[in-house]
Order: sequence, then C-alpha cells, then structure tokens
Amino acid sequence: MKNADKKQKALLLVSELEKLYPKAECALKYEGDPYRLLVMAVLSAQCTDKRVNEVSVSLFEKYPTPELLAASPEGELEEVIRSVGLYNSKAKNLRAACKRLCEVYGGTVPKEMDELLSLGGVGRKVANLLRGDLYGLGGIVADTHCIRISARLGLTASKAAAKAKNYPSPLETEKILSKLIPLEKQSDFCHRLVLFGREICDARSPKCGNCPISEHCQSRDGNTKVKD
Repeated sequence: MKNADKKQKALLLVSELEKLYPKAECALKYEGDPYRLLVMAVLSAQCTDKRVNEVSVSLFEKYPTPELLAASPEGELEEVIRSVGLYNSKAKNLRAACKRLCEVYGGTVPKEMDELLSLGGVGRKVANLLRGDLYGLGGIVADTHCIRISARLGLTASKAAAKAKNYPSPLETEKILSKLIPLEKQSDFCHRLVLFGREICDARSPKCGNCPISEHCQSRDGNTKVKD
C-alpha cells in the first residue's frame, strides 16, 4: 500500500473509531492530577489498568504528594503496590522519579520528552501518554493494544506479518503512526484503540464477525477469526 493510501486509510479509521467511542478517556483514573497519572502510568507496566486503579486508592491516601512518596521508607511502598507485579523495581523507580520531580521540577510533571525520560520508570510510551493527556501535545502511546491492532488493520505491518504476529517494535509503531495520524488526534486515537481492543479486537479471540470496522481490516478473511 502506498503511503498516501495508508494515510487516507488511517484517517478513515480515526473517524470510524471516533464514531464507535465518542468519549475517549484514559483508562487510568487519575482524577486530572499529573502526579497521579505519572505514578499510575509507571505502575501499569505489565499490569492491567483495572488493578492499577484499585491499588491507587490506598496508594494516594498514603502518599498524596510526590514529596511523601519520595520519602517513603523502604518496604512500605513495596507492600502497598505488591499486587501490581514487579513491585520492587517499580517502587525504586517511583521514589527516584518523585525525588527528581521535587528537586528538579518543583513537583510539577514536565512536558518535554527528554525531561520526562529522565524520570525513573518513564519510557517513551509513558512520556507520550503524559504529554498527550496532560498537555495536549499528542504522541503515540505504543502499548500492546496499539501495536497489535495497528498491525492487524494494516497500518504498520503487512497481512502476512500481522498473521505471524511479527509486529513492529513499540518505537517502530510509534514512528509509523506518528506520520499517519494527525498530531491533535493521536492521544484520543490510542485511547480508542484500547477500548476497541478490549471490546472487539482481543489478542486471543477477536470478534471479527461482529467487528464494525472489519471492512477496513486486512486481517479479516470472510468470517474467519484472526488467531494469535
């Protein structure tokens, strides 16, 4: 597919997903607080958003500010976040991130990519989430839903590659989609992919027969389901 055709398809898919999910929201319930979104995004690595939302209730009751979290005694924070998995490394990253947030940025979550990447536990996926949701700067959040679905739809991978689960890397996915999706649409597009992935385009059992955008998907062949 030519780049111009792929961009046209991307714009069509953006429009179709907007119709399906008019209200695009971050699945992490951070209540509009940048500090909370930073912490929750770090916790979400290899963990469900539902679990992070549940754990965060007690977490922010105990540490309502980055200063308190940065000063948390070793072992205490770990116990609070134990159920999210990888809790030792996440606790270490969160203390480091909050300490730098307070000492360098005055407790305010920065907006520049290089500044965000200097915070413990923050990679490009989290940085793009923060830049998009907090500051309206756009950015492709290349999580598992985004990587899988954009490949299946034919935006980032061929049909053969998608069928073989030979998906592009997170960085490759980000670079490709950044050229196809308008900047002002990127954050909401990624949120909608999460909703679509949970409701329709599941990793193991996609509901291809009931998919409202199947006519635009390269991975659907008649009524045959895509198998991962």
